[in-house]
Amino acid sequence: MSSDYRLAPHIAARLLGIGLVVLGLLVAVATAVIVLFAWTIWILAVVVVGGILVLLVGGSWLSRKAWVVRLTDDGYQVRFVRGVGVPRARWADVEELVTDTVAGSPCLILRLRAGEATTIPVEVLATDREQFVREVGAHLTGRR
Repeated sequence: MSSDYRLAPHIAARLLGIGLVVLGLLVAVATAVIVLFAWTIWILAVVVVGGILVLLVGGSWLSRKAWVVRLTDDGYQVRFVRGVGVPRARWADVEELVTDTVAGSPCLILRLRAGEATTIPVEVLATDREQFVREVGAHLTGRR
């Protein structure tokens, strides 16, 4: 059995906002190039429509399909998180589960037997923090 934890809506919205800014800059550069070289305005239309389509598809993927943490019977995997440490490990390799605040953000820290660790900021997940900690703990106790 596998559990996927998706990106929190406020983080997805922030990423889409960055995408809109990038699209705006791209449209401004495309406009300047079109005016400078007297190209047809259809090029700008393609840039705008293409950019909007990319944002729509990307936003849909971020909100519906993209997962940040995947818990399976064998182990876990974390992606899209900077500074996570070890992004993937087996439950048998986890020595200790700790909750702590790192850089002002509540985190779940999985300390591994090899001395490394995985740090998961729970604010980036679209779930209740206590429920997430309970589920990770259940995986750990089931494997020992």
